[in-house]
Amino acid sequence: MADLFEDYRLGPGWDEMFGEPGMPRETYEALHATLQPLSSVELGIRAEVLARAFLDQGITFALKGIERPFPLDIVPRIIAADQWRVVEAGVAQRVRTLEAFLADIYGAGQVLADGVVPRRIVVTSAHFHREAAGVSPHNGVRIHVAGVDLVRDEQGTFRVLEDNVRVPSGVSYVMENRRAMAHVLPEVFAATRILPVESYPGQLLRALCAAAPVGVSEPTVVVLTPGVHNSAYFEHALLAREMGVELVEGRDLVCVGNEVAMRTTAGEQRVDVIYRRIDDEFLDPVHFRADSVIGVAGLLNAARAGRVTIANAVGNGVADDKLLYTYVPELIRYYLDEEPILPNVETYRLEDPDVLDHVLERLDHLVLKPVDGSGGVGIVIGSQAGDEELAQLAERIRHDPRGWIAQREVALSMVPTLVGNRLRARHVDLRPFAVNDGERVSVLPGGLTRVALPEGALVVNSSQGGGSKDTWVLADAPAAAITVTDPPAPPEAPALVNSPPGTAAPPPRSPDPGPDSGPVAVQQQQQQQSSRLDGRLDRGLDRGPSC
Repeated sequence: MADLFEDYRLGPGWDEMFGEPGMPRETYEALHATLQPLSSVELGIRAEVLARAFLDQGITFALKGIERPFPLDIVPRIIAADQWRVVEAGVAQRVRTLEAFLADIYGAGQVLADGVVPRRIVVTSAHFHREAAGVSPHNGVRIHVAGVDLVRDEQGTFRVLEDNVRVPSGVSYVMENRRAMAHVLPEVFAATRILPVESYPGQLLRALCAAAPVGVSEPTVVVLTPGVHNSAYFEHALLAREMGVELVEGRDLVCVGNEVAMRTTAGEQRVDVIYRRIDDEFLDPVHFRADSVIGVAGLLNAARAGRVTIANAVGNGVADDKLLYTYVPELIRYYLDEEPILPNVETYRLEDPDVLDHVLERLDHLVLKPVDGSGGVGIVIGSQAGDEELAQLAERIRHDPRGWIAQREVALSMVPTLVGNRLRARHVDLRPFAVNDGERVSVLPGGLTRVALPEGALVVNSSQGGGSKDTWVLADAPAAAITVTDPPAPPEAPALVNSPPGTAAPPPRSPDPGPDSGPVAVQQQQQQQSSRLDGRLDRGLDRGPSC
């Protein structure tokens, strides 16, 4: 075996490439056959080409106030078609359930009256907004876009780690990762049938147009961003450009008489659908934070009057509450009369005194999470924490048990990752993205795989220094489903070395069980009250989306 894998060690989690040392699983055979003969020098050159391409194209991410290329690992993550079908069905099931739940709690409240979810769980959530009560989009969709974080446990079973139905981010990196990888590993694309991801902007635009107010046949759609200093601004701009709609800031919009309009060089133009990338608290200074200068005054009143659609809907964050997450399996049974397709990670509710005592005795064996946290902030992994940190944590939990959940420490699955000049096993998670147009929940094949780069780290969030991988879903359809039919030439690199003599047969395959055999990325820093771009492109009335 070539030097890239010669000292590769299987880690404590499920290794997605290898069942046993040197024995790739069936889904990874083509990739392994490509990587095995490469030298560390050649793979390193390709990785440099990948990073340079991201930097040159402005595909960056702000970490602690510093712009840097979004770290994309050169080794992709591969999911078999049969495994993906289960993931796809499970994510869609979860979105349909949370749609029903949100319509219920901001409407009749039957789920609370029936005691399926205690009323106190909902009304004490930091993201439950009474202001959203009675705001009903005409097609009934509140979750236009969802990002459901999944992990694979020690047996290779996919489990749901958390839900993201407020303003989930990261899909731009899914698309850009695929474009970049097609240039650095073209030989694998030529030999592998991979489901495409470039259809996402079109799916999103159709869903947004379908959510337009009653009587609007050709809606004007805009993407509302906090501005250029937001860590996910690249994504906001990319999605607007790919959908062919305007990218606007709060100061570009005006709301008068429950009508929302966009300022253009030709005058004001009515806006029908706003895909907002601003959190609720900063969206409308009339109803939420009065000091916000990145929102639009009167926007919520316009939505209540049915004159504009806000996507995703205001108040969705209650479904992201990690304590509510523990009730989702019960909600699936309640609303859909189905059994959950994807199980949750085993989780403790700490409001029960007996459960709380049990958890406090085992803090060093559990993962503790604030229920309204995001981006990995506030998470404490008990096995990696010191005595003093655990003592302080115990005191915080006793003071506010509603504010925390405890989960079993899952040894997340691992995928070979280029670290230095060698491949090493690193933990990963997966965020599939779902789009709901009111008739169907479509799940983008693959999604964003995030990888924890430090050895042994379990927090994969980009805001905590994690990286990403391109996620390939293998097709079992005709060859027309191949993502790249005419792959570009690879980057210049030294001739392959360490190639094995002859053509040996592949080693025995280890079975790769499907997910039925057995977290949060970027949170935007919303309040931006300082510098903006001095100039903006002129906007004309004749520009708009084709719905």
